[in-house]
Amino acid sequence: MSTDRIIFSRPFRSPRELTNLGAVLGSDHSHGDGPFTAAATAKLKMITGAPHALLTTSCTSALEMAGLLLELGPDDEVIVPSFAFTSTATAMALRGATCVFADIDLDTGNLDPESVAAAVTARTKAVVVIHYGGVAADMEQLLALANTHGFAIVEDNAHGLGGRWRGRPLGTLGSLGTLSFHDTKNVHCGEGGALLLTDEILMARAEIIREKGTDRARFLRGAVDKYSWQDIGSSYLPSELNAAVLDAQLDEFDTIQAGRHRVWDAYAAGLPEWAARNDVRLMTVPADREHTAHLYYLRTPTEERRDDLIAHLRARNIVAPFHYVPLDSSPAGLKLGRTPHPCVRSAEFSGTVVRLPLWPDLTDEQVARVVEAVTDFTV
Repeated sequence: MSTDRIIFSRPFRSPRELTNLGAVLGSDHSHGDGPFTAAATAKLKMITGAPHALLTTSCTSALEMAGLLLELGPDDEVIVPSFAFTSTATAMALRGATCVFADIDLDTGNLDPESVAAAVTARTKAVVVIHYGGVAADMEQLLALANTHGFAIVEDNAHGLGGRWRGRPLGTLGSLGTLSFHDTKNVHCGEGGALLLTDEILMARAEIIREKGTDRARFLRGAVDKYSWQDIGSSYLPSELNAAVLDAQLDEFDTIQAGRHRVWDAYAAGLPEWAARNDVRLMTVPADREHTAHLYYLRTPTEERRDDLIAHLRARNIVAPFHYVPLDSSPAGLKLGRTPHPCVRSAEFSGTVVRLPLWPDLTDEQVARVVEAVTDFTV
């Protein structure tokens, strides 16, 4: 059996990427909002069912746009999961809002509705929900809380393109949804993102915010004879080069997902007996949710054993990292947020999680090597 190094993630390459890039470079239009931006946007809307979608330079940019659209300010609070990437919080803190850290549930790593309910105050203006690993959060309770208290839900759906909750596409369940096309994601363009919207009024303003506060998008459609400064905004529009790569990737969406699910399913089939013997918790997907095979993770009984497993795999030339460090205990989290109740489950999850290699071109032999290496380890 081969002992070549198995890396954690490798970006998928679509056969049409170079053709698309050549078309852009051979044209007079390499800035944003060209034909590939339009084509990729249409494909995103088909996959997500979102009435409106805007490509952005990153998921972070899309989250920043969400903060602008919600008109967050220093008097506002935004509840975010402590177990999250920094962008989830910093995009809200950038508007001056206070980040209020809530805990997760240990079954999915997603925001716990009871922790959210305990964190709500009269100043709560939004809750940012992550669908960790492409598995939907408990949206029934979170949407009910939003309806009761009148706050907006922003879905940080960086992991979840193509995922569903009770048949409904992730990213379209709240007021606003964001996507990531970083090259660690299922579909990528190196760096990129998107904002998904269902509200016509928000969409009209989002177009302006994305284009440096101008109505340039309306000008390009022929709706106005010149464009001018209309509102606050920034440069959130990706180049046509990024859009060309994304368009080619979206053409291969079904192929990418099939490859990733093949790997995910092999882990799910090969590890349960070992996990039961060693008190290890494997990633689970509730019956009412369709996941995206973005991650396959397991959780060891202790942080020490987590580190030992990572070292054990590294010695066998297999890269298997842990994940987020809880935001509530970070220097910026202590400065820019508050934690009404200790996020003990976030700390436990963070200290015990291990992510296994997962990308669509992993061979069956490589997957078998990972399974064999994991099951050779005694927790």
